[in-house]
Amino acid sequence: MTTKHINSILLVFMAIAVLCGCSKDALDYRKYLDGKERIYPGFPGKVAAAPGNYRVKLYWKASPDPSVTRYKIFWNNSADSLEMAAPDRSVTDVSVVIPKLVEYNYSFTIYSYDKAGNKSVPVQISNVKIYGDSYKSSLTNRFLVSASPYVLDDNGITLNFERPDTINIATEIRYTYKDGTIHKSALGPDANSIRLADYKSGTKIYFKSAYVPVKSAIDTFYTADFDSLSNIMVPVDKSLFRPLKLANDVGTYVSETSLSKLWNGNKAPTEYPDIFHSDDKSPLPHHFTFDMGKRVSNLAQFEIIGRECCNNPTQFEIWGIADLTGAETLSPGNSAGWTAESKGRGWTLLKTVERSDDGSAPFKVTLPEGLPAMRYIRIRVIKVASGNANYSNISEISFWNK
Repeated sequence: MTTKHINSILLVFMAIAVLCGCSKDALDYRKYLDGKERIYPGFPGKVAAAPGNYRVKLYWKASPDPSVTRYKIFWNNSADSLEMAAPDRSVTDVSVVIPKLVEYNYSFTIYSYDKAGNKSVPVQISNVKIYGDSYKSSLTNRFLVSASPYVLDDNGITLNFERPDTINIATEIRYTYKDGTIHKSALGPDANSIRLADYKSGTKIYFKSAYVPVKSAIDTFYTADFDSLSNIMVPVDKSLFRPLKLANDVGTYVSETSLSKLWNGNKAPTEYPDIFHSDDKSPLPHHFTFDMGKRVSNLAQFEIIGRECCNNPTQFEIWGIADLTGAETLSPGNSAGWTAESKGRGWTLLKTVERSDDGSAPFKVTLPEGLPAMRYIRIRVIKVASGNANYSNISEISFWNK
């Protein structure tokens, strides 16, 4: 036998040995699969979650595998699960809502199954935050601008809100029309003010805000209750005001500068003769008196606007009384006994006002709570910015009540 023949025989034996070895290894998996072939159906794609109120919505792209007949979702370390049938083949977007969860971070695992019970490789979505009462308790209604929460006029009211500091989607507002009916309006998250036409002055306004924890959330969360804008200050109707001239009241400089100039609607300091200008017959302190036309309850705020240039009150007192019977004071305004006599005749000191500027700009003061109803007002001017001992000048005065 030649060397060539020996080598050929060796190669044949080696090939048989390799084939036998490979055949044995290829069948080793059978002892793990009970002699069956492992099949993995197609798995879901693009899984995402949208949280809600103690629930979550999971959604994904349907498996393209035509053998898939159902899906099963597991959570709580597979202690809980939910199963659903695969939709018709024409449906490509699949979703399911899982209810009765707790306020916690969850992980969900989704499998697809075929009719024989074979399941796909797992698809997982982790750190899904569920929201509930704890999140809801952290919500507050949108805040009104503290410096200027509203602007009231004859035709309605405008509310001014701060910007929301989380994902606010709306604020519901309930208010009373002039005809007494209740109306609703809504303030969007990008708006900071809202106009309520035909609002009935003095009535409460209620508002309640709605939020979502994330933009994809499936539920809207509301604050626990309505807040209210109450005790809204209403301008006292100056069309009813009338000048008075009681004993020892200061006179006016000329007829064009009478007391009636105090309520002609000025919004800024004005100049002579569109002002009240006292005469020089009653040295400071001196006082003047006017009638508001009817009794006004709950006086809450007072505003004074001085003259453009001079003699503006920087220290003065505001007095009030409901009935003038026996109320005229016999002491001059600059006498030591004037205060005691005024109180003895039934006048109430509403406010002592001092300002450190030149007295020209509009200047508001808050009046004490619980004041009795007033009809007649007396302003006692003690000092003016110019230092003049006789004259006082004012452009406008206004009152508000609640």
